[in-house]
Amino acid sequence: MIYPLVRELAVDGIPVTVACRVLKIARAPYYRWLARPVTDAELDWAYRANALFDAHRDDPEFGYRYLFEEAAEAGQTMCQRTAWRICSQQGWWSAFGKPKRGKAKKPGPPVHDDLCAIVDK
Repeated sequence: MIYPLVRELAVDGIPVTVACRVLKIARAPYYRWLARPVTDAELDWAYRANALFDAHRDDPEFGYRYLFEEAAEAGQTMCQRTAWRICSQQGWWSAFGKPKRGKAKKPGPPVHDDLCAIVDK
């Protein structure tokens, strides 16, 4: 977010109008942010993430579906998709991962490596 930079420039004596013009942002959203730097949506997201984190810290072996149920019991209702998005953004995965599928071997040397060499006779 660039609004804290505008506030710092204003403290240093640069007018907000000039700072917003140089940074190519509108002044009205800056003043709206200045009045309320944390939105309701960000606050809700933080409460939900905190409830999911508490559930994950208690039982790290469960995935987002279980964390979703635990957060609902703690009073933070949300849909499962929201719980999945928060957990994936924060990297809160189940302690027991899914097995890898397919071959897990490292590739060997190129098969036709000798055909690429130029040999002078």
